[in-house]
Amino acid sequence: MDETVKPKRPDGQPRKASRDTRRQQLINSTIATIGRCGYAKTTLTEVARNAGLSHGLINFHFQTKEQLLSDTLLFLMNEYRDNWIRALHEAGPRPADQLAALLRADFNEVICTEEKRTAWVAFWGEAQSRPVYQAMCGPMDQEYALRLEEICANLVSEGGYAMKSEDAARVLRAMLEGIWLELVRSVSRYSLAVAERTAFTAAAALFPKHFTAGGPIPA
Repeated sequence: MDETVKPKRPDGQPRKASRDTRRQQLINSTIATIGRCGYAKTTLTEVARNAGLSHGLINFHFQTKEQLLSDTLLFLMNEYRDNWIRALHEAGPRPADQLAALLRADFNEVICTEEKRTAWVAFWGEAQSRPVYQAMCGPMDQEYALRLEEICANLVSEGGYAMKSEDAARVLRAMLEGIWLELVRSVSRYSLAVAERTAFTAAAALFPKHFTAGGPIPA
């Protein structure tokens, strides 16, 4: 028998997994649990049960619920940042393509799942009363805001638009957050394709020489 092959449980999962694998499994379970139960009712016991792991194992990786939740928020933050940074890198130098990449990145089906949207909204709500969450999110939010404002400034200059770039960036940020909130509300369900079209409609209203509701106008 090949000793490098780990025996598996009936559900197909290895009996022993690496520390990082188990931590990620518990973080994924936390995201799912917040989506189903809400932030306040998310407990270590429920997260462990949802992950199919023992309560003792979750205590081994995360000493407290607050540590688990903080690490879950950190995972979501890094995933979100990596997503838009990668999108910008692939967009090229044209400002319209860069803004299009940012808008599309917000509705990437990997980061914009129903569970992750709900978890993000839950953390946004908690950030108002938890300074630690504000401290964690602040630098990431500022980095994104500055990059978006820089792109808007280039579009304003290129198109000769009569607006302040910081105002345009603020409108786009508020619009994107608003769409995410609408996607979470059960009465406002629509597809990510519709969400993306809505975002481009806002971009077209701000930068009509560069965008239509269908996306950026080719150079």
